[in-house]
Amino acid sequence: MDCRGRYARFLTLATVAGSLALGGCRTAPPTPPPSTPPPATVAVATPTPQPPLPTSTPTPLPQTPLPTPVPEPPSEEAESGGSVPEAQQEALESCQSAAEFLAVGDEDNAIAALDRAYALMLSLPDEGNGNLQAKDDIRRLVADLLQRAYGARRPLAARTPMDRAIPLVENDYVRREITSFTNGERGQFLEAYARSGLYRPMIVAKLEAAGMPTQLSWLPMVESWFKNRALSRASALGMWQFIASTGQRYGLTRDGWVDERMDPERATDAAIAYLADLHELFGDWYKALAAYNCGEALVDRLSRRSGEYQDFWDLYTLLPTETRRFVPRFLATLLIVEDPGKYGMTLPDPLPPLTDLATVRVEKAVKLETLDGVLGLEPGTLATLNPALRHGATPPRPYDLKVPAGAGDALVASLDRLPEWRPPQPLTVTHRVRRGETLASIARQYRTSVDAIVRANRLRSAHRIWPGQRLEIPVRAGSQQSSSPTPPAAPTIAAGAYTVVPGDTLSSIARRAGTTVAAIKAANNLASDALQPGQKLTLPSAAQRRYQVQPGDTLAGIAAATGVSLDALLGANGMSARTTIYPGQWLVLPN
Repeated sequence: MDCRGRYARFLTLATVAGSLALGGCRTAPPTPPPSTPPPATVAVATPTPQPPLPTSTPTPLPQTPLPTPVPEPPSEEAESGGSVPEAQQEALESCQSAAEFLAVGDEDNAIAALDRAYALMLSLPDEGNGNLQAKDDIRRLVADLLQRAYGARRPLAARTPMDRAIPLVENDYVRREITSFTNGERGQFLEAYARSGLYRPMIVAKLEAAGMPTQLSWLPMVESWFKNRALSRASALGMWQFIASTGQRYGLTRDGWVDERMDPERATDAAIAYLADLHELFGDWYKALAAYNCGEALVDRLSRRSGEYQDFWDLYTLLPTETRRFVPRFLATLLIVEDPGKYGMTLPDPLPPLTDLATVRVEKAVKLETLDGVLGLEPGTLATLNPALRHGATPPRPYDLKVPAGAGDALVASLDRLPEWRPPQPLTVTHRVRRGETLASIARQYRTSVDAIVRANRLRSAHRIWPGQRLEIPVRAGSQQSSSPTPPAAPTIAAGAYTVVPGDTLSSIARRAGTTVAAIKAANNLASDALQPGQKLTLPSAAQRRYQVQPGDTLAGIAAATGVSLDALLGANGMSARTTIYPGQWLVLPN
């Protein structure tokens, strides 16, 4: 196998993260394809010169979401409550075999094993029993192993000569997107064009240094309208729309405080590296761009269907709908910015680039709005210069903060006087789903809404959760903590016999009866939380004292505040010292 063929196999699998995690491709309104016209080549545009510095943050576009801190996917695999699917087990075994082959230098057999692992992963269904988490785990493992193979086998000088310009065509597909940009999306296009001035000079300089077409500097127009905090429904984030795993593979770090997918310079470096790899794989910018959108595995498979690499337009009707639009939208953007008058557009002046900046090392958590005030800056200035900070604050560790030139000394002089900022409470709490629970019952427990939980976890349906699944539950900011027991709510179900009705869960019954799930299970000798309509239960008395857990509470703290021993509190609620408690939960206080 020649070098290009081997590299194609490595990269096709190693970067399959994009196509899987995006559920196919990034979202766009569907457009039925017209008949294929002959392409006509036109001239390539030269980047427009950019004018002077902005004094305020650009107006956000309403149709592209600007995320508040984005909850991360659960870091642990959800409990499935059942046996591991055979395909999942075989995929993991194939990954283990690949690792063993790599350890002895047998890359060919390692790749064959990883091919099998990937195929088995694709055979797993998305719904139920933690399959999405399992698929993601296997995909990451395959990508990591292939990175090792890629590093061991790819020659340093194997790159295909880079095309320095992307050929432009204006066919029916492209004209359809031009019509969309100049009509229904006109306002968004013009605002994004103005916003592009903040970043394009930096992007163009990096592309030139990499020997790549500067036309690629317009790709964020199609991806995100040049918004650093744009978040897709598939959790692709930032101006270049990286999913977490692909961003990590190209050097973008993220944690609870910082997500470099929203850093324009770091994300641009990653995007250039990714696009260079895609061009190396396909030798064709159109197909490289299609793969950037929907994953190189699909584009490579379609390209090799007839045994030879085909032209992009030969593959057009075989691609997913959103990818069929993606490349024409990019070409439409290039044509409009080259000759706006031809398409009835008058483009605004681009905002001045973000230049003349200084960097200050900040070693503690401080709110950016506080620093704006200290430095006499317009509110939001530092947030604009430092979009990778997820909570509008520097992290509680050394961090290089960008500030306007001339403000660095003033900031350094004031840092020691500023108190360290501490978040008043977590923005979310993690809840592990138990049998019998619904999103409605979970929302009631935490005094939030089903919609808020669905949005926080990017759930496709409000009716599909499973035991063992971990959910990030939004809690109310500013909720008051209490060190004294909360008076018991008036029970709406009397102690004694109770018949389960549809929609009941143990937690909802316990709350209405003024008791606990543990007490009901003990009184009825229940081994699980599952209930059936018509089932008879004996509800224990609600006469005992109760306490409702507040944000920040611990079992030991509750025991101390309520004057009971920790052991007695644990015993009364059927808990151990490792049991997780959550805001809104009711605990029985022993007498």
